[in-house]
Amino acid sequence: MNSGGSVPVMRETSRMPSDVGAADLRPWAVGWRRLALACGMLVYPLLTVGVILEYLDGVTALIGYAIVAAFCVCYFLADYAIVRRAGRRFWVLIGVMTLLFLVLLPLTEEYAFYPCAVIVALVVIPLRRRAAPIVVAATLAALFVPVLVPSWRDGPGWTQAVMIVFTALIFFAFTEMARANQTLVAARAEVAELAAEAERNRIARDLHDLVGHSLTAITVKSNLARQLAETDGSASRREIAEIEILSRQALADVRAAVSGYHEVTLAGELARARELLRAAGVTADLPTALDLVDPARVEMFGWIVREGITNVVRHARASSCTVTVSGSSVEIRDDGIGGSAAWGHGITGIRERIDALGGSVEAGPLSPRGWRLRVVIGPVVAA
Repeated sequence: MNSGGSVPVMRETSRMPSDVGAADLRPWAVGWRRLALACGMLVYPLLTVGVILEYLDGVTALIGYAIVAAFCVCYFLADYAIVRRAGRRFWVLIGVMTLLFLVLLPLTEEYAFYPCAVIVALVVIPLRRRAAPIVVAATLAALFVPVLVPSWRDGPGWTQAVMIVFTALIFFAFTEMARANQTLVAARAEVAELAAEAERNRIARDLHDLVGHSLTAITVKSNLARQLAETDGSASRREIAEIEILSRQALADVRAAVSGYHEVTLAGELARARELLRAAGVTADLPTALDLVDPARVEMFGWIVREGITNVVRHARASSCTVTVSGSSVEIRDDGIGGSAAWGHGITGIRERIDALGGSVEAGPLSPRGWRLRVVIGPVVAA
């Protein structure tokens, strides 16, 4: 029974490639969250140290302390192996920790299963759901090994079994959350890149359409003016004057294209919102017809949609989001948990802009769940 709890860990070693698990957990493996969780796991070896202090003495106690110290060192090295994406080193350290657990078992009896919980938790990180047999095996060992060893004269190790299951579930939930956050960050980066690429294509298209004709005409007239300069000075000056007019027009066209690059429009923000919500896993119900919107309000409504959708993705934890637009109002609803505290300066900026236009802003929770932002400019339209 003692060795059975560790055999599944060792068998997985031969099947795992060197970079499995660690490569997917870079956001989890750095920062204060990893450090806090890693240090918190030291509670389990410390419980074993307490048993050594109470029940062992002399050389046996020194051996126990040395084993626990080596176990803690291997634990931090295994944690660092995740940071460095060193999968092969990680599994070697897991094997060493398992051997140390087996050596510690006859010294501290059922309390050795507290360090076993550390091993199981680490194995959950790369294996995820495939670690379930290991969790079950370690839990059963913690329960029944104290019963099957007559010299221990103890009942089932319920406390150690619960700790193993509880710790494994915490690590599983934490790593799943980290993977979900990493996926969302990657999706946002992809959406931003797609939006930037679309804007670059639009700029290229506008420059080609707006400036191409003017530059071609300037080139032709420049050649003509150069030829006429030798035979007809007045005709050459007329051509040069026309070149100046064309140059000014081309400059105006370039400025228009560049200003359009920075312009915020309602249609553009709705298109970006659809991609961002899709990437965040939020079902989007967005308008497609914007004919009723006053052109003077298009840019302001675009800013409101941008701020509202950003808040939904960052804070609401919503599964669906609806945007409704009328001639003088825009409304954003979600079924998440977002609130005024999550908006920060965003809602303040919206209120200041809308107040300056003589409009109104309504922001508050929905029953039984959700949040609504409604902005009206001009006469209030019934919902």
